[in-house]
Amino acid sequence: MKNIRQIKNLKGKRVLLRVDFNVPIKDGVVEDDFRIRKALPTIKYLKQKGAKVILITHLGKGGDSLDLVADVLKKLIKSSFVANILGLEAEIAVNNMKDGDVLLLENLRNDKGEQSCDKFFASSLAKLGDVYVNEAFSVDHREDASLVLLPKLLPSYAGFQLEEEIKNLSKAFKKPKRPFLFILGGAKFSTKMPLIKKYLKLADYIFIGGALLNDFLRAEGEEVGTSLVSDENFGIKDLLGNKKILLPEDVVVKYGSELINRSVRDVQHDEFILDIGTKSVKNLAPFIKRAKLILWNGPLGDYEIGGDVATKKILKLVANSKAISIIGGGDTNEIISQIKMEKKFSFMSTGGGATLDFLANGTLPGIKALK
Repeated sequence: MKNIRQIKNLKGKRVLLRVDFNVPIKDGVVEDDFRIRKALPTIKYLKQKGAKVILITHLGKGGDSLDLVADVLKKLIKSSFVANILGLEAEIAVNNMKDGDVLLLENLRNDKGEQSCDKFFASSLAKLGDVYVNEAFSVDHREDASLVLLPKLLPSYAGFQLEEEIKNLSKAFKKPKRPFLFILGGAKFSTKMPLIKKYLKLADYIFIGGALLNDFLRAEGEEVGTSLVSDENFGIKDLLGNKKILLPEDVVVKYGSELINRSVRDVQHDEFILDIGTKSVKNLAPFIKRAKLILWNGPLGDYEIGGDVATKKILKLVANSKAISIIGGGDTNEIISQIKMEKKFSFMSTGGGATLDFLANGTLPGIKALK
C-alpha cells in the first residue's frame, strides 16, 4: 500500500482526499471534532506540497448538508465549501482552485451513487482529481463508491492517519505484548461475538461490560430486568466458565429516578442495568496494572443517560498504567474527549464498526482497494 510521501510531485495536482467528517451534531452544533482533527496532518501535508486538496466525505444517512462541518473546518485550517458534489458549481469551484487551496464538497450520500457503489458516480468524481488519497479508516468497512471504486480509477495512496490505524491496531493480533487485556463494551452483540471468539485465543483476559454483559447474565440465568439484550442466541453458554472471560460482580441499576449499586445476582425484574458497579471497577484494577497491552472498544455502561461513571474511572486507570493502550469506538472516544484525556493513551482509533472489522479480519474493503 503506497503512502502520500511516495508521490513525487504534488504541486498543482488535484487530490481527492476521502475523509470521514461524519461527526456528531446536536441542535446545530458539532459536538466532537475528533475525526476532523485527525485528518489535519494529511491535509496540511498536501497543502504545503502545493496540491489542490478536494475533501470528500459523507454525513449521516444522506440528505444533510456539510455546512456546519465546513464552519468547524474553517476554524482549524483555511478552506472553502461548495454545497454541490458533481454539478456545475462544484466543477467551477475545483477549476478555480489555486495550489495549496482546500475545498470541501457536499455530502457524498446526498447522491444515491455513493452507497449503491455506482460506477458512473465514481467515474464522475474521478474526473475532478488527478490523485486519490484515503484518510477515512472509520468507513473503510463500507463498500461505497468513494472507497472501493475511486482508488481503481486514479493513482491511489494512504493518508497518515490510515497508516497509523493499521500499524497500531495490528499490535492486537500480530505478536501482542503480554499480559494482554481486552476491555469490550457497547452493544451490537452480532459485531462483537466474532471478536470475543478470536481474542479468546489472542488475549490473556477479556473483560465484558456494556449491554454485552446483559446477554452473559441472561445466559447464566440471572435477572436483567428491563435492560437491553439481544434477540438472538450467539452461543454464549459455551463461553461461560472460561477463565479468560472477566465478568462484573456488581452493577448500577436504575429504578425510576433512583440509582442502586447491586450484585449481579440481585437485579430486580423492573430495574434497568445502567453501568457496572464499584466493586467491579476495583476488581479490574489489578489486571490493568499488570497488563502490557490494553485494547478497549465500547463504553461499559449506557453513557447517554448517565451510565458513564465506571467507564471514566477505568479510563483513568488505563491512562495511568504502563501498558500500551489502544482505544477504539466513537462512543468511547466521545467520553475521552469530554474528560480531555486524548493524549493519555497510546492510540485512539477513529473507527467504530471499522475498528471491530479490522480487529476481526485484519483488513477492510477500503484498504484492499488501495493495493
